[in-house]
Amino acid sequence: MKRFLLTLAFVFSILSVMAADITPISNAFKGGNASSLSGTMDQEVDVALPGSSKKCSGSEAVKMLSAFFGSNKPTGFSVVHHADKKDAGFFVGKLPTASGEYRVNITYRADGDKAIIQSIRIE
Repeated sequence: MKRFLLTLAFVFSILSVMAADITPISNAFKGGNASSLSGTMDQEVDVALPGSSKKCSGSEAVKMLSAFFGSNKPTGFSVVHHADKKDAGFFVGKLPTASGEYRVNITYRADGDKAIIQSIRIE
C-alpha cells in the first residue's frame, strides 16, 4: 500500500509541473500578427532575421517582426520540435510564407504558465 501511495504521489508531482504555454506565440506567427507578441517579449530580445541581427527591446523586436511579416505574409505555422526545462524552453517551427518557407527558432523563459520570448531566429 505504501508503494502504491508513493507511486501515486510521484505521478501527481510530475503532472503538477506545467510547461509554459507557447500557443499564443504559435498563433501570432501563424497569422503574421507581430503586435500580439508584445506581451510575450522579454525586456531584451535577440532577434535574427534574414539580413539583420541585433539585441533590442521587446517593442523594437515587435517592430522588426512586423516589417518581416509585411514582406513575407505567413500562410501557416507548425511547431516541429519543442522542449521545456524547469523555467525555460525552446521550440523550432516551420513558417511557410508567400515568398518561401522559413525555419523559426525561439527560446523563452517561463513566467508561471506564460512563455516570455528571449530570442527569435528566422532563417
